[in-house]
Amino acid sequence: MTTTNQSLEWLLESLLEQTPGARHALVLSRDGLKLCHTRELGVDRADQLSAVAAGVQALAQSASMEFGDGSGGVRQSMTEFHGGLLFIVEAGEGAHLALLASEDADVGFIGHKMNELVEQLGPFLTAPPRRPRTDQPA
Repeated sequence: MTTTNQSLEWLLESLLEQTPGARHALVLSRDGLKLCHTRELGVDRADQLSAVAAGVQALAQSASMEFGDGSGGVRQSMTEFHGGLLFIVEAGEGAHLALLASEDADVGFIGHKMNELVEQLGPFLTAPPRRPRTDQPA
């Protein structure tokens, strides 16, 4: 990731402050590695949310491959559950931005704020695939 966790952390905290109903946010790699999260989420819950968000995006990608244009592209996912909402958007090459919100939050406004942040920072929110070093056996 090319941006430091501290600089991302304050941007995520700012996103929460500007978005009524938003509770927690994190940036994760496509394979579910937590890259940065808001303070109130905590490390263990951030790991859990990162795994859930990666799974949701993987399912959405499969649906896109089968029922979309075949590219597997997923712009965003939203899951509404009892007690809240989960939003996930692509945030750059190999990275996603996930946000948890209260169930009465304004879906359109949250999507707008998340996409606005990604547009501003997308080139810096990258998580290239992890590869084994070539000088060591796999």
